[in-house]
Amino acid sequence: MAGPSDPGVSAARWKRHIVRQLRQRDRTQKALFLELVPAYNRLIEKAELLAQFSEKLQPEPTHVTRALLQGPWEEESGPDSDRVPSPAALRVKWQEEEEGLRLVCGEMAYQVVEKSAALGTLESQLEERQSRLAALEARVAQLQEAREKEAGQVGARRALNAAQRAAYEALRVHVGHQEAALRRLEEEARDLLDRLVRRKARAAAERNLRNERRERAKQARVSQELKKAAKRTVSISESPDTLGDGIREEADTLALAAEPLESEAGEKWKRPFRSASATSLTLSRCVDVVKGLLDFKKRRGHSIGGAPEQRYQSIPVCVAARLPTRAQDVLDAHLSEVNAVRFGPNSSLLATGGADRLILLWNVVGGRLEANQTLEGAGGSITSVDFDPSGSQVLAATYNKAAQLWKVGEAQSKETLSGHTDKVTAAKFKLTRHQAVTGSRDRTVKEWDLGRAYCSRTINVLSYCNDVVCGDHVIISGHNDQKIRFWDSRGPRCTQVIPVQGRVTSLSLSHDQLHLLSCSRDDTLKVIDLRVSNIRQVFRADGFRCGSDWTKAVFSPDRSYALAGSWDGALYIWDVDTGKLESSLRGPHCAAVNAVAWCYSGSHVVSVDQARKVVLWH
Repeated sequence: MAGPSDPGVSAARWKRHIVRQLRQRDRTQKALFLELVPAYNRLIEKAELLAQFSEKLQPEPTHVTRALLQGPWEEESGPDSDRVPSPAALRVKWQEEEEGLRLVCGEMAYQVVEKSAALGTLESQLEERQSRLAALEARVAQLQEAREKEAGQVGARRALNAAQRAAYEALRVHVGHQEAALRRLEEEARDLLDRLVRRKARAAAERNLRNERRERAKQARVSQELKKAAKRTVSISESPDTLGDGIREEADTLALAAEPLESEAGEKWKRPFRSASATSLTLSRCVDVVKGLLDFKKRRGHSIGGAPEQRYQSIPVCVAARLPTRAQDVLDAHLSEVNAVRFGPNSSLLATGGADRLILLWNVVGGRLEANQTLEGAGGSITSVDFDPSGSQVLAATYNKAAQLWKVGEAQSKETLSGHTDKVTAAKFKLTRHQAVTGSRDRTVKEWDLGRAYCSRTINVLSYCNDVVCGDHVIISGHNDQKIRFWDSRGPRCTQVIPVQGRVTSLSLSHDQLHLLSCSRDDTLKVIDLRVSNIRQVFRADGFRCGSDWTKAVFSPDRSYALAGSWDGALYIWDVDTGKLESSLRGPHCAAVNAVAWCYSGSHVVSVDQARKVVLWH
């Protein structure tokens, strides 16, 4: 039995439909001629009757002539004059009937012509419809073939789909087995990691114990050497050329005694001993060295087991900063644009942060940047980085509504300072490593106790904050409402507001905390004298434009110059005292410069841009 989709049944249905259409057309055309045919038949019958009547009347004209020759009196004398009409009357009647028949014949002929024209039109329409029907039949055949082809493709697709579904089910079962195996491996890995951590902890405890014993022994030796050095009398000559053997011996003894202290006291003690070995010892230099060692001993206490006091590295003092003239190293450091850069206190460690959520630490070695470490775990784009005064911690502001703290040497974040409700745009250490300040787009500035990761104070502002800097007892914040606000860290209120022309993008405080450098979106840099709280200098330059709302400008370490990057990739340097443009550097950057940093020794400058580049200038 054929189904409803059988091609033969469909073709039979189309044929029946065509036959019904043809029959309907025949009935319609036949109805148009139903009146014409009977009228034409009647006309033919009348014509035959008239022909017969004319044949009968052909011999009558002789009789009519004879009757006309007779007088009127003969007409009444005939016996049949009352019954038979006269020939003249018959002729007139015949002519009238003939005229009527002619008129009827004319009308009928006109109707025949009209009907013939209509019939021709209908025949042409019939031919046109027949041609359309033939075209439709051909189209139906094509569609039927296409339908059969599509039906074959559908069958093939269904078979392919069934095969793929079976393969998918097999893969799903295989994935289930693999996930179970992965879970088993992860459990084993966690077990192995726990065992490794326990072993490492035991090894670290043993190593710490050995180091502590070794350190105590070193401290005991240092104490003995210092006692001997303090009791020994030395003859000292002011001239380096007449330096006695006693001084040289004493200097060698002090240098040997100071070696264990260098690892304990850090960079603060490295620089004086390095200077003493590099130059000839004078009286004052020798006395200063001995005094520093004795002071260090006194601060640590005579007990070798006492807890060491927390102290910071001394920041190198820059007597005169050198203007950068050329690019020494160019790196595509990050995966996306770089937003922040900062030198560590020792000028040899550099941190950069970008939109790729990474903080990269670099060593400046021989005029080149060498990768040191990657700090991971940031929850969003990095907008600001800062080192603590000791250079052992890195604080970063991120777009995930928090600031995060890393310890140098550890890849993962140590603390997360959560509490803001919008992007954190700035994060800076205060003068101690245990306190920090953050600014955010949620219109707040927060102070943090890093020892407890606790927000100790929240300052509400009318505009969101773009940057903050910290002094001894003051917090300075730059805002989007074109104002710089000063906050006393010991009081709850704003102590001063200085308006500037343009949204503030960055702030930089000089090392003597007497001058403040601001950068704003009106494409100017302003130097504010904090002693009198007014704007001392305004820096402009042809071609200089801020490339973003977070463009950073900085002082040189000696506060002689102001440095900022422009939207076209150029660096502009102004003289703070004269207000003149000292230099403009172009070359490696092909996109807007986001931030710049000047090392504390004054010898290097680093700039970062929106095209992932980090450039070291010398």
